[in-house]
Amino acid sequence: MQVERLAIPEVLLFTPKVFGDARGFFFESFNERDFRAQGLPEVCFVQDNHSKSARLVLRGLHYQIRQAQGKLVRVIAGEVFDVAVDIRRASSTFGQWVGVRLSAENRQQLWIPPGFAHGFLCLSEYAEFLYKTTDYYAPAEERCLLWNDPDLAIDWPLKGEAPRLSGKDEQGIPLRSAEVFA
Repeated sequence: MQVERLAIPEVLLFTPKVFGDARGFFFESFNERDFRAQGLPEVCFVQDNHSKSARLVLRGLHYQIRQAQGKLVRVIAGEVFDVAVDIRRASSTFGQWVGVRLSAENRQQLWIPPGFAHGFLCLSEYAEFLYKTTDYYAPAEERCLLWNDPDLAIDWPLKGEAPRLSGKDEQGIPLRSAEVFA
């Protein structure tokens, strides 16, 4: 598996080695040794989630302030623009974001460590999105940053179109007012 550290070095992009022929394909979607080889601590995934979104659905920017979740995310149908925002106040990259296109075609995965807000925009007619988490969903601890916070200036590939948001995501708050990690 090829591993690329992004502009925020704790966020990793994994590109699997795919073995394919006329019958189909095979690849490892997770290998703990690959994580450990990057100097990451041992991970224990406790929950797998699967969502389906229609074109221009924007989900996020979500995080849990306590019971923080690390996430390993990938797309199995369609394409999304996936974003991680560093919300660790003591970090040299606090308030910065990275974004990548994940698709069923490129089979890439993004590791988003605890201490980051996460969101994605569906670019295709629909997308199915899978993610493994290192802690359980805790609704009382969930927070949401404003997807279009001008201080973050995320370059969502919307091409002048309005995203489709949930009520919760419409109520996201700007980073400067948000509860963040120390």
